[in-house]
Amino acid sequence: MSEAAPARIRLDKWLWHARFFKTRSLSAKLVAGGHVRVNREKVAKPAHAVAPGDVLTFPQARDIRVIRIVAIGDRRGPAPEARALYEDLDPPDQRQKDTAAQAPRFDGKGRPTKRDRRKLDANRPDALD
Repeated sequence: MSEAAPARIRLDKWLWHARFFKTRSLSAKLVAGGHVRVNREKVAKPAHAVAPGDVLTFPQARDIRVIRIVAIGDRRGPAPEARALYEDLDPPDQRQKDTAAQAPRFDGKGRPTKRDRRKLDANRPDALD
């Protein structure tokens, strides 16, 4: 970051810089839809200015992300640079446990293997030969 960097930046642009969304228009669409909170207040304008210290809450895929802005950033750089822009306030191990609990299971082993599927198909009365 240069010293001439602004103290505040547009919310949609920061979400894109931090690599939460693939395109800036996707981040703008999420903000415009009223799905983002800045410091617990709903924001509906992509041009809302954010600064380091602000806490953002927004949905991403099946998760609700809660993050604190640490830095603004000058560009949309590589992933390690993007991770330095924020602090994740939601423990990632808890998110993984929740996701793992929702995964379908087959006899406690996960998905059936190809061999298991063939055995199941062979035992079906309407199996085609």
